[in-house]
Amino acid sequence: MKVIICGAGQVGWQIARHLSGERNDVTVVDSNPDLVRRATDSLDVQGIAGFASYPDVLARAGAEDAEMIIAATHSDEVNMVTCQIAHSVFGVNRKIARLRSQSYLEAIYSDLYRRDHMPIDVVISPEREVASAALQRLSAPAAFDTEVFMDGKAHLLGITIEEECPVVNTPLRQLTDLFSTLRATVVGVRREGSLFAPEAKDQLFVGDDCYVFCHVADIARTMEIFGKKQSKQERVVLVGGGNVGLAVAQALEQRVKRVRTKVIEKSRHCAERAAEALERTIVLNGDGLDSGLLAEAGIARADAMLAITDDDKTNMLACVRAKSEGCPYVIALINDPTLVPLMGPLGIDAYINPRATTVSSILRHIRHGRVRAVYSVGDAEAEVIEAEVLSTSPLAGSRIADIEFPEGVLVGAVRKGDKIIRPMGSTRIDEGDIIAIFALAEDVPEVERLMQVSIDFF
Repeated sequence: MKVIICGAGQVGWQIARHLSGERNDVTVVDSNPDLVRRATDSLDVQGIAGFASYPDVLARAGAEDAEMIIAATHSDEVNMVTCQIAHSVFGVNRKIARLRSQSYLEAIYSDLYRRDHMPIDVVISPEREVASAALQRLSAPAAFDTEVFMDGKAHLLGITIEEECPVVNTPLRQLTDLFSTLRATVVGVRREGSLFAPEAKDQLFVGDDCYVFCHVADIARTMEIFGKKQSKQERVVLVGGGNVGLAVAQALEQRVKRVRTKVIEKSRHCAERAAEALERTIVLNGDGLDSGLLAEAGIARADAMLAITDDDKTNMLACVRAKSEGCPYVIALINDPTLVPLMGPLGIDAYINPRATTVSSILRHIRHGRVRAVYSVGDAEAEVIEAEVLSTSPLAGSRIADIEFPEGVLVGAVRKGDKIIRPMGSTRIDEGDIIAIFALAEDVPEVERLMQVSIDFF
């Protein structure tokens, strides 16, 4: 498939890496020649330096015979015009645009823009994705990462192993024997900065970050087994009342069980806008690093604090201060992945990576229709792919133990009809089954070959 990716920043680069690794014909367009050079030097892609919205630049990128265009530049206007030009001038079949402005999003989602006037097939909103990720983190407060699969019936949980964990230093093989009815599988472990798919003989050590695929009904038991206590989220403080903070606060207001929420926003304009939009949420205008303001927000009595401003360092410091004031659970929005190793030493319980959430969202929309969900783990170090098994797949009719998966691949769960089961070596994979697979980045192309899901796209 021939794909044009407009924007060679972090999101565009990651999407280009995924698609070029799957042997697609990828061309990257960016107005910054250095970013284009970085993409062509490190990836198997072609590069064009120029403004993506210019027809002559798209023509040089091969838009005449492109099957898809992904507009992921930093400018909403460039992304929209790029899709319009791709549609009107070149007849590109599928167009995806990343849009940030709330005004554009409200117009598009309310159908004020019709396809004929603004021909964008899929709109990706990073802020909406981040807000959704923040709410998911709150739903599993003892996990540093979480994602929903199989229509909400299974979750991927990121769990840090601490000294009080009952199963520390226990081989994973023994966990299966000890908890035979537990529908949970450890699919990934990050140890000393390195992520790998564990084998049955491997043990979990203090300090490990492990990824566990779990049936939704077994989440509480799984967290207990891994030494985590589930706590209620009745009082929440949000540092940051911009678009993300406002979306999170509005979602919390709509919950059936009331959550007492307070928002701290430094910008007076944003604070006033948030106060007007929210009904039951208290909005405080001031610096989220101000200990006096945090005390006024009741940080010592709060069950959780989310620092979701647009500044990584502010988010990190706000979390550290909240912890020092007695808040038991803090979440930071972190754009720079190089800061993630500091989360543990600083005592930050969980983080949200906007780039990873955006990449995951785009991948969900560009994969073949049999792929139901894709989640990018960490700094695009691995993926969890949920897909339906086709009759042509080498997996169909085989036992898991007989399938030659790469070393960096583990099956997290199998869904047969309405029943979700924990995968065992004897589990038979049949046509029509839904399977969720954890795969390190370098093994994703082989997984897609086995699952027969990268033959063609929408």
